[in-house]
Amino acid sequence: MLTSEQISPDKMQADYAAGFTRTLGRVQAVTAEVGLILFSCENGKLAVSRVRTGIIRIKLFAGAEPGDPIHLRTTEAVIGYEENPGGKEAELQVSDTESAYRIETDGITVEVAKQDSSLRFINESGQILAHNPLLAWNEDKAAAALFQATEHTHYYGLGEKTGFLDKRGERYEMWNSDNFSPHVPEIEALYQSIPFLIVNEPGNAYGIFLDNPGRSVFDMRGSEQAFTIHAETGGVDYYFIAGPKLKDVVGRYTALTGRIQLPPRWSIGYHQSRYSYMDQEEVLELARTFREKEIPCDVIHLDIHYMNEYRVFTFDPVRFPDPKAMIAELKNLGIRIVPIIDPGVKFDPDYHVYQEGAESNYFCLKPDGTPFIGPVWPGQSVFPDFTEAKVREWWGGLHRFFTEMGIEGIWNDMNEPSVFNECKTIEPDTLHGNDGHPATHQEIHNLYGMMMSKATAEGMTSHLGGRPFVLSRAGYAGIQRYAAVWTGDNRSYWEHMALAMPMVLNLGLSGVAFAGPDIGGFGHHTTGELLARWTQMGALFPFCRNHSMLDTIRQEPWSFGTDVENICRDYISLRYSLMPLLYSVFREAAETGMPVIRPLLLEYPDDPNTVNLCDQFLLGDQLLAAPVYRPNTYHRVVYLPEGNWFDYWTGERRRGGGHFMAHAPLDTLPLYVKEGAMIPRTEPAASTEFQRSRELLLLDIYTPENGASAFDLYDDDGTTYAFKDNFYNLHRLTVEEAEGRVKFRIQPACIGYDEGWKRWTVTFKHLRFAGCRLDFGTEVPSREELETLAKGWHFDRAAGELTVVMNQPLEDMELLIQAL
Repeated sequence: MLTSEQISPDKMQADYAAGFTRTLGRVQAVTAEVGLILFSCENGKLAVSRVRTGIIRIKLFAGAEPGDPIHLRTTEAVIGYEENPGGKEAELQVSDTESAYRIETDGITVEVAKQDSSLRFINESGQILAHNPLLAWNEDKAAAALFQATEHTHYYGLGEKTGFLDKRGERYEMWNSDNFSPHVPEIEALYQSIPFLIVNEPGNAYGIFLDNPGRSVFDMRGSEQAFTIHAETGGVDYYFIAGPKLKDVVGRYTALTGRIQLPPRWSIGYHQSRYSYMDQEEVLELARTFREKEIPCDVIHLDIHYMNEYRVFTFDPVRFPDPKAMIAELKNLGIRIVPIIDPGVKFDPDYHVYQEGAESNYFCLKPDGTPFIGPVWPGQSVFPDFTEAKVREWWGGLHRFFTEMGIEGIWNDMNEPSVFNECKTIEPDTLHGNDGHPATHQEIHNLYGMMMSKATAEGMTSHLGGRPFVLSRAGYAGIQRYAAVWTGDNRSYWEHMALAMPMVLNLGLSGVAFAGPDIGGFGHHTTGELLARWTQMGALFPFCRNHSMLDTIRQEPWSFGTDVENICRDYISLRYSLMPLLYSVFREAAETGMPVIRPLLLEYPDDPNTVNLCDQFLLGDQLLAAPVYRPNTYHRVVYLPEGNWFDYWTGERRRGGGHFMAHAPLDTLPLYVKEGAMIPRTEPAASTEFQRSRELLLLDIYTPENGASAFDLYDDDGTTYAFKDNFYNLHRLTVEEAEGRVKFRIQPACIGYDEGWKRWTVTFKHLRFAGCRLDFGTEVPSREELETLAKGWHFDRAAGELTVVMNQPLEDMELLIQAL
């Protein structure tokens, strides 16, 4: 427990920024190379290069002398350089003005001031997008960049950080940390470090990505007129990412660092976990209970107790005597196993994983050439050097142990890496080979967990031949290419439920679209009410897992009696019902980089009410959820942005652009659908494994009034990479209403998956017609009679709903609905 000793005057830190006293000074020479302009200044060098449209790289070489070599290597985070960097399009031209050098690229001009080497980024209209007046460093080569701001500047991104959506007035460190302490707003570093800041100002948004996996600081607290970025090692190497809109920034950032891979469909289902399910029979009984209680579930996680004395790539022979048979039985129930794997390898000469790694020199080494050894769950352990390709290949190969048992997903934990020593991680002077560019652990710390997940994902893909699922606690920019993430060891506090929303929303803005918290909370003791409310919220999050600690109250969905069990069942079933929508939105994230769940700010950037709105979120751009996150609360204020919205449960129509009080009894999540939305869904099943057999797609269209909307409906086999060879179905759906008629068009952009939704039931909701005419199939007097038709329709005058049934459209088709 911390006491007042921690705030002794002797312990108070000096102003960190005050130590950065050395600057570039005046520009003395300018040289141009392919795709690069190098400024030689009085006290160092500055490189400016174009990466791709809308992205400029700035790299400071502090204290560099004439003739000193420069390098423009990137970390593993960056994959999005434009192809053919030596081509004509990559050549940069410099013009000389009285006070500055101007570098013009497609859409962005960079000005470097002659007098002090400060930078300005300017758009085609002459608007200053960003001003970087100072690049500085100290005698230890720690460096800093200062950017101008105003009282109207707001900040987003930075990945997994506590606090509200808007990071204005906050300061955060980038240093992956196993922080089991309760997560509170003042915690500056957690498990993920994504040094990407989105700066949003009236009429302009831009991003700054600092590609530095050592310790860094983003400080938006020190001044209203500026924000600063400090790097302890490795210097300043940042990417300016232009907008002007938030979506432009997110799209360009994810083009630079990569987007999520389309995950296996089963991984989007509901996951159940505990630290730990202790033996094989407990796991099987858990799965049978889900099926008996008709609660959908796709995944059961195994925490560390499944291993033989915590040795990775083993099963305890007593607790899990026949894991292969267990996995086969679970698959018959439509449930997959995801076991945990940590990076710490037990220091044991008789243990085959240690033997192989030691013989090949695969473990991280101290400066004297001996392995770094530190205590974690197995006791004294060594740690693979995942910065080396040969080590990643070896580690990936070890996963054959799991794939041969039928396992298709892996959970990477403790990969900050966490070590039970004084510095809480691998010691800073430990060496990494870094594929020919040696670095200390202090310099690359934040990359470690991501590189472990890269090794895991590539190994699993190789062995499976299909899409694996990898879950990681630690990560750096680009982690989204290899793994989903969860937000670590939260608590069963209402405050932590509330905290999960801005945390996952900012992860989404930072490229990590597949993320979520432990539903119900990991530590402490949940209650039935908290579990019900958290399950309602979590059922719409990208990653949906209930996980709890071994000394806490059990929190499986049925743990608190019938009422809570029914609520949990209903909302988990809602997730499965919305699986066609979820899968389509995941595909959008993989294609465009847009988050799966989104802050309202992303879709309504000009609405001042959305600047820091983080107790509501959007699933895609169509469904708005407003969870209840306080105990004994049955009403809450909801904000609906511009346009018309419909209550998902009652169909009540509400005009947007204001707040209202929603009634939310314990069994109700306030949920609203945007006018014009097209919500594909299906009947819920026990798991995604069983859902396909129903082959029935239900498409609800919330008919727009004098407007139009569009949606891309996506489907594939859910497990293989056949979609890369066009074995998928993509239907572009559009609907528009004007002058008493509705036009609905289906354009099959690709029909390559033979086992898609065979029968569609399309319901046009909230039509403002007394009657309608439709030249399509047979009209029947009741909806029930539609079940007997291959092609037909029914209009329910009282509800204002038109229901149309059809076989899956294989060619362009259009429905014209005319009012009578």
